[in-house]
Amino acid sequence: MRTLAQSVTASTAEDANAGRGLSPALTVACAATCGAMVANLYYAQPLIGLIAPELGLGENISGLIVTLTQLGYGAGLLLVVSLADRIENRRLILTTLLCAAAALAGVAVSSSAAVFLAASVAVGFCSAGAQVVVPFAAALTPEERRGRTIGNVMAGLLAGIMLARPASSMLADTLGWRAVFWVSAGLMLLLTAWLAKALPRSHGSGGDGQTKPAQGSYGRMLASMWSILLTTPALQRRAVYQGIVFAIFNIFWTAAPLMLASLFGYGQKGIALFALAGAGGALAAPLAGRLGDRGYVRIGTGVALATVMLSCFLAGWAAALPSLAALVVFAVTLDAATQVNQVLGQRVIYSLAGEARGRMNSVYMTIVFLLGAGGSAVATLTYHHGGWWTSMLTGGVLALAALVFFATELRRPGG
Repeated sequence: MRTLAQSVTASTAEDANAGRGLSPALTVACAATCGAMVANLYYAQPLIGLIAPELGLGENISGLIVTLTQLGYGAGLLLVVSLADRIENRRLILTTLLCAAAALAGVAVSSSAAVFLAASVAVGFCSAGAQVVVPFAAALTPEERRGRTIGNVMAGLLAGIMLARPASSMLADTLGWRAVFWVSAGLMLLLTAWLAKALPRSHGSGGDGQTKPAQGSYGRMLASMWSILLTTPALQRRAVYQGIVFAIFNIFWTAAPLMLASLFGYGQKGIALFALAGAGGALAAPLAGRLGDRGYVRIGTGVALATVMLSCFLAGWAAALPSLAALVVFAVTLDAATQVNQVLGQRVIYSLAGEARGRMNSVYMTIVFLLGAGGSAVATLTYHHGGWWTSMLTGGVLALAALVFFATELRRPGG
């Protein structure tokens, strides 16, 4: 591996060759791809009650429908995203899209629990390709506009997360649960055709087609990620900040359906509409990117973490009133702050050493995902032991801990 100075020099040269960055059409294509791929992780969540009885899955193990998809995604973050430093990125993205389409078709035609669950793991694994698209788009953009590009692409990703559950509920209501996965498989194929024409070729993690891919065996490349994490303080901090924020995000959105059903008597459609309202937070992503481009990464991070903390405490208060309107407002502010922190974090990560960008993103997203998955488990535990307020109090305390850790960064120079 090169020294850090050599890597930064390579990254600077890459930025100089990035030209004018992504066209609006290509930005839309990347955003749509990220959103559609990450949505694959969430389609099954509101459909467990339909899928489990048909496949003969008992109540005690029906949660595997979602859990195995998430585990597959986690494995993909580690094993697929890191390949962005080694394999030509356009080919890697198109391959993961085609494999995701095949896995989704496998889910749709499955007639047994074993086939369904195996295909679900494959869906999650291949959907990690979304996290190849984001750094690829960033590498194609000049440094001064990189945050804006990341923000625009990440807006599509968050929209996919937030819209997946209501979309699958509504489609399954009309055409059955298998139609959800057939439609998504078709969407993967359409995106493959679109990106095959739109994406330029790029080697390794560089966007100029000139950066050489990482050398050495695949095993050595994976092992190098531990060294990258230990020697990159910015990566450590951004992973902790966003990992905690994503855990809080999952606490909120795992407990919210339970609260809406018990407190407001909402069914699936009402919960879906609430999730649609919360998706408005995706609009903050492009604004976050512009903040980063103007040098306000540190200020933006502090504001985002404080907003997450306040949103949790105020959401607990809103349910106590009870006020649905206030809950919607704080859902939006929580989602917006989550998105702002993510965009700022990824802007920092993608501005580091160019030749290791894929592995840095793999390390970053794996940590974020693992902490986020812990948030889902915490949500179930806290809600069943103390209700909505306990879940929101837990989220607020976690955000406060992140703020305290962030405060130690203020002693160092920089913005």
